[in-house]
Amino acid sequence: MSDNISKGDLNVLVDFLSQDPQPILTNNKKVRQFEEEWGSWLGMPNNLMVNSGSSANQITFLALRQMLPEGAEVIVPPITWVSDISAVLQNGFTPVFCDINPKTLAIDEDDLLDKITRKTKVVFLTHVLGYNGLTDKILKLCEDNDLILVEDVCESHGATFKGQKVGTFGEISNFSYYYAHHMTSIEGGMVSTTDPEIYQLCRMFRSHGMLREATDDAIKQEYINEYPDLNSDFIFTEAAYNFRSTEINAVLAHNQLKRLDGNNKRRNENHYTFINNLNSERFRTDLNHEGNSNYAFTPILNEPDFALRDKTEERLNKYGIEFRRGLSGGGSQIRQPYIEKYIKNFNIKINGIYRAPNPLDYPKADHCHHFGWYIGNYPDLEESKIKHITEILNED
Repeated sequence: MSDNISKGDLNVLVDFLSQDPQPILTNNKKVRQFEEEWGSWLGMPNNLMVNSGSSANQITFLALRQMLPEGAEVIVPPITWVSDISAVLQNGFTPVFCDINPKTLAIDEDDLLDKITRKTKVVFLTHVLGYNGLTDKILKLCEDNDLILVEDVCESHGATFKGQKVGTFGEISNFSYYYAHHMTSIEGGMVSTTDPEIYQLCRMFRSHGMLREATDDAIKQEYINEYPDLNSDFIFTEAAYNFRSTEINAVLAHNQLKRLDGNNKRRNENHYTFINNLNSERFRTDLNHEGNSNYAFTPILNEPDFALRDKTEERLNKYGIEFRRGLSGGGSQIRQPYIEKYIKNFNIKINGIYRAPNPLDYPKADHCHHFGWYIGNYPDLEESKIKHITEILNED
């Protein structure tokens, strides 16, 4: 990644910091300005900037915990980032893993149908590495079963389903502005929602749970009336945290948003160059590319072959091509050691003994864990370099 923060971005930051009098640097007008701009670009009415995509995950499920205080099952994919699963676990929900669709790398609609129970209340779908993960059937299953759809779009800014941006189909969506993502604020994230109640909860929970962060006067007055002995500026509605972003992050995000669509177009052009030059007899080239807003190249072996996998990685290392095995999040989260620490949270018992989920029960995700990679894509990546990568991958 050579160009995600440009000289122009740095100049904008210098200009902002050089003002006289010195500007406010904590969460203020620039954050609010970017939230409005993001909402206009995305098409969502309520948007809250936070300090990372992981914080967006956490604050989302902290809010959902208020709406579902008895807990619930949340359907999640194995191929995702750790913070998706940790947000579910740490807020008292039961994660239920669902295998992936190898063409979208997201939740498989048929396995989703099998995993829905009377305890299921939320589907947490990750749009992996720029691919749209939605299908008509997934949306219909959520609607028919009255399920809250949460979209993780941290790696897929600008991806679409049927011409509509992903992140606008669910009640809540999460975005990340980490340095290497489609756009960056160095660190940063966003919670976008159609639900005014969730928005008010997230506003408070972004700032230690403080009531004064709410913009709904009725909510404020209800707490003030109930707790008259408290200073109304310091009523903490929940044992929450500081998820706030800064003005510096917002200034950078504002400047980055201006070129997001253009950069996405170039990323997609790079993606098609990669796919069109990749050996389809060895690698999967039949993923669903429609609506893609490519984040990274995703070579995945057609067939399981550990010897070929290791040989491929040796060649990539030899030529200095950086890669990550396992696709998003380092592969299947089911195989990660933290899962064992939360074994009782999964509520899986065999002969009365708690068991962790078995990764072999999710064969499509496990194939990607062992035999899939991602290789970085960025807007000014030269065509010759892309073809060089495919030559290395295709080499016998």
